Amino acid sequence: MSPTTLPAGPDHGHVTFLGAGPGDPGLLTLRAVEALASADVLVGEHEVLDVVRAHARAGVAVLDTAAGNSSDLFPGTGTPQLAVVDGSSKTAGVPASRDAANLVMEAARGGKRVVRAVTGDPGLDTYAAGEMLACAAAGVPFEVVPGIASAVGVPAYAGVPLRDAQGADVRFVDARTASDRCWTEVGASDGTVVVSTTLDSVAAAAGELVSAGRKPDTPLTVTIGGTTTRQRTWTATLGSIAQTLKQAKVLPSPDGGRPVIAVVGERSSAAQRDQLSWFESKPLFGWKVLVPRTKEQAASLSDQLRSYGAVPHEVPTIAVEPPRTPQQMERAVKGLVTGRYEWIAFTSVNAVKAVREKFEEYGLDARAFAGIKVAAVGEQTAKALISFGVKPDLVPSGEQSAAGLLEDWPPYDPVFDPIDRVFLPRADIATETLVAGLIELGWEVDDVTAYRTVRASPPPAETREAIKGGGFDAVLFTSSSTVRNLVGIAGKPHNVTVIACIGPATAKTAEEHGLRVDVMAPEPSVHKLAEALADFGLRRRAAALEAGDPVTRPSERRPGSRRRRSTTT
Repeated sequence: MSPTTLPAGPDHGHVTFLGAGPGDPGLLTLRAVEALASADVLVGEHEVLDVVRAHARAGVAVLDTAAGNSSDLFPGTGTPQLAVVDGSSKTAGVPASRDAANLVMEAARGGKRVVRAVTGDPGLDTYAAGEMLACAAAGVPFEVVPGIASAVGVPAYAGVPLRDAQGADVRFVDARTASDRCWTEVGASDGTVVVSTTLDSVAAAAGELVSAGRKPDTPLTVTIGGTTTRQRTWTATLGSIAQTLKQAKVLPSPDGGRPVIAVVGERSSAAQRDQLSWFESKPLFGWKVLVPRTKEQAASLSDQLRSYGAVPHEVPTIAVEPPRTPQQMERAVKGLVTGRYEWIAFTSVNAVKAVREKFEEYGLDARAFAGIKVAAVGEQTAKALISFGVKPDLVPSGEQSAAGLLEDWPPYDPVFDPIDRVFLPRADIATETLVAGLIELGWEVDDVTAYRTVRASPPPAETREAIKGGGFDAVLFTSSSTVRNLVGIAGKPHNVTVIACIGPATAKTAEEHGLRVDVMAPEPSVHKLAEALADFGLRRRAAALEAGDPVTRPSERRPGSRRRRSTTT
């Protein structure tokens, strides 16, 4: 029996030492995701926990090694127990000096499945080997799930190859623990040197290499925030890096102690980075994009924006409430069960949710849809139905909208359609397009208000200030109501913010509120809107490079931002 198959129990726990990679959650291995899904306890530093916790199950205990933990961690073991709220931990009462090894062992002795997450790879972590030896000495089974080492992953994201066709030597140095002998050896070689250090210690590390024999004009790249959308890379030489960082105004600063990866050698030349910097050259790299939707509604859109290098920020502008009078919805659901309808058409994820909640209220499940044809207005609505256990019979083959649904909807045929009625659960403010189109095709429609949309509560003060003060680079408006509601609850976006609208009606509403529309989707689709914004960012970047200007984000043009030099849009 392998360690991963040992059942959790009072006599034996299990520990997985897991490499979380350099920072991009997408770099977690499949084995890491599997281990996280079965964990009872997560142990790690705050930054690492942010990377891995999304893959953990609900209710997992989360222990931040830098914060200590609360009393009574594990009942019956005489050791502290963690209070868990919404998958996170509250900490109090235990000294911060309690180290990670003790946290891991306490959990394992209580029969828990523990994931000890570390940045990069456990084999290169300073303390992981000692914690493994402690498990071995105590007879606690453990396993190691390797991760991508920061010293390898960060240069790859920075566009800095470590070896070429000649297969030059590559050496790795941790500047925080390197001895004089180590510096002498790497200084005497002519291979590539990858140095793990901090921003305020880069110049000192460069000096060590020069003192050990490296030429001051040896090329050097320095990357901070590697593999994340906060990544930034500077190209210089061993002799000029101190001046380069000073001119970039990154030192002295509170960020001076942040980890960086420096690559020294001919492989880190500026010419190669210009050609190979694939990550930082993404069309929306580092852009903070406001998405006026809930996290559930915005999930796939936010993923798409991240693929362009953006940092999406979801702000709900509407809240969903039950209809004022539920009788109409109750009659329709009963009619669904008794065979009143040939079709049911869902025009939103919220409509699926409203019907599902009514089903649960009556003790029904997806089997109640047997014999009824189901239509979904688009992919997201279809996914919501599938998660409910219902596979839609009709999804638009073209435009994902009411008009697109009508294009594919069959006309009523009394020979093949025993029933001529369609159940249409929808919002109280929905348009009449679908109803009119179905009637024209010969169908009778029960147009039922399944939910009401109301203006959401204002976002936190910090978000409101960022919206009005130009802290966001772009905002995506997916309907006229999102324009009105966002301005109503948070204020008008700053004039440096790029305004992207899903269609002419939304753009008109934005202009009526005094906003300049910069981007319009070629068709009414949220994904086409994101594509159009990415194309805008790509053209903006190309224009800046052609003009010899620095590539900056729109928010960096606002008054008071660090960089004020304008770019061509």
